[in-house]
Amino acid sequence: MSNNDYRLDIAVDARFLDEESAPEQGRYVFAYTIHIRNLGKVSAQLLGRYWQIIDGNGREQEVRGEGVVGVQPWLRPGEGFEYTSGAVLETDVGIMRGSYDMLADDGTRFEAPIPPFTLSVPRTLH
Repeated sequence: MSNNDYRLDIAVDARFLDEESAPEQGRYVFAYTIHIRNLGKVSAQLLGRYWQIIDGNGREQEVRGEGVVGVQPWLRPGEGFEYTSGAVLETDVGIMRGSYDMLADDGTRFEAPIPPFTLSVPRTLH
């Protein structure tokens, strides 16, 4: 088996949730939708997640947990899974990055990196 047997494509769409945020209290709420597709040759299950969240002040949070949004999706080659979750920052900008802990049907465990993405409040031009 080669590394191409174990490959995920991961894309992220992030957005600011103005209605849930309270900037005057240092509360900025963001939602992000993750699109995962199994580009490998082997079916695999997402067992866990690891996130590193860094706000605009350089404050870092680490989050580890089982699955995503309460499930541990199993993806056949070519199949995809999508979910939406959120993060709360004390600043109007931040960065998230991480990885998924995967278990392939042949017993191989592998890490699928999640590319870094920015959380930011949209700027209005005057």
